[in-house]
Amino acid sequence: MSPYLPILLIILIALVIGGAMSALAHFCGPRNQTAAKKEPFECGVPNSSRREKMSVKFYLTSILFILFDIETVFLYLWARVFKTLGWFGVAEIFVFLLILVVGYVYVLRSKALDWD
Repeated sequence: MSPYLPILLIILIALVIGGAMSALAHFCGPRNQTAAKKEPFECGVPNSSRREKMSVKFYLTSILFILFDIETVFLYLWARVFKTLGWFGVAEIFVFLLILVVGYVYVLRSKALDWD
């Protein structure tokens, strides 16, 4: 027996139940469409007629946060296998941290985190 069989079985059951629920909602649910239901809705705030531009800095900051946040995951994994890696692992993590520090200094010097 394959060790992946239970996982595939759970995925199959989830897909069948999800598909059945969606089909029931589609076929048994009410179909009264009004103008208010067709309008876009976001976070409980009614849609305003004017469009506001979102700053590109927001996206840059969020991507930088994700990059530097994933770094902590790698550090945790490295700490878990520290004894088995030996001195090679120590040198490897110093190279990794050096690359991160160089990237962080570049981000600070290019003023990517300034909101002005």
